[in-house]
Amino acid sequence: MEKGTIQAYYGSGQGKSAAALGYALRFASEGRSTIIIQFLKSENDSDYLEKLEPEIKLFRFERSKEGFQNLTDEQKQEEKINILNGLNYAKKVLGTGECDLLILDEILGVVDEGIVSEQDIMEVLEGKSVFTNVILTGLNMTPGLFEIADSVLNIKPEK
Repeated sequence: MEKGTIQAYYGSGQGKSAAALGYALRFASEGRSTIIIQFLKSENDSDYLEKLEPEIKLFRFERSKEGFQNLTDEQKQEEKINILNGLNYAKKVLGTGECDLLILDEILGVVDEGIVSEQDIMEVLEGKSVFTNVILTGLNMTPGLFEIADSVLNIKPEK
């Protein structure tokens, strides 16, 4: 088996999640399993992904149908608990080697929002099975995650 890698897709351009999904489709076509954990996205952002199950499993721990940015401060506090549950699930998945590819969609945004730290994510990644591949997406890349990633792509618009 190949050694798993950590990839990051970040930047101000659109298509980071779509690029990660393309990678998931490739894995599924090879008979390999994928788990996607979405953070900070509205429920509408993930409806189409449910059609890809069971080859690609989607998890969204947030309860609100709205995107995180559209919530009141009180709702954001409630959702932070759910987001932390999602991060704990990611840690379990990586520790057990439950899938071949784990996509943490908008996990970098969770750092931007101050819900978790870069160190929290690095600790989750430290427990990853040697054969599991991981993709991180989000707007801004942190220096520590940049350092441990095997591949980093900055997706930005040019026109």
